[in-house]
Amino acid sequence: MAKSELTDTEIIKRVLQGEQALFAHLVERYQQYVFTLVLRFTDSREDAEEISQDVFVKAYRSLADFRGEAKFSTWLYTVVRTSCITFLRKKKLTTTSLDNERTFLQVENKESGFNANTVEQKSRHAMVNAAIRLLSPDDSQIITLFYKGEQSLEEIGQVMGLEPNTVKVKLHRARNRLREKMEKHFSHEVQDLQNK
Repeated sequence: MAKSELTDTEIIKRVLQGEQALFAHLVERYQQYVFTLVLRFTDSREDAEEISQDVFVKAYRSLADFRGEAKFSTWLYTVVRTSCITFLRKKKLTTTSLDNERTFLQVENKESGFNANTVEQKSRHAMVNAAIRLLSPDDSQIITLFYKGEQSLEEIGQVMGLEPNTVKVKLHRARNRLREKMEKHFSHEVQDLQNK
């Protein structure tokens, strides 16, 4: 069986039995996923790269704790979250108005490009990400897990320690709050996009 055909669980089992080199396949499989999630917590690509490496080091050291009750990606998300929180606490970074201004400027700068559709998608993407950063950590986490991590309500429940029905209600409320943030902070941009 080719290594790429091995399931996450099989790779983990073999790594724990002494085939440490196989861990590289998990890193390959999930590095983009981890990097994308980390970018939700920090604006800096440099910090995101550092945190992503740290996530895989922690995941490797804690691999024996993976019980296989949830998908590996769900378990990995909890490692991402704790690593990001620890890193940000150490740096004492808070979401400041300066950060938001920088994000808003990036949105405006995206307007000047060659391909109008790509520019529109990127500016919409940047707006949504900026709005997500304005949400409470809980709302931001649930939106990120559902839309960016593509986790099911059950999997989000496992990560957050909640019942799937509670997750559904929280997700609904988080969506509403996200819409409110979009309307409050980006009403002009949202209207521009709707008028195109």
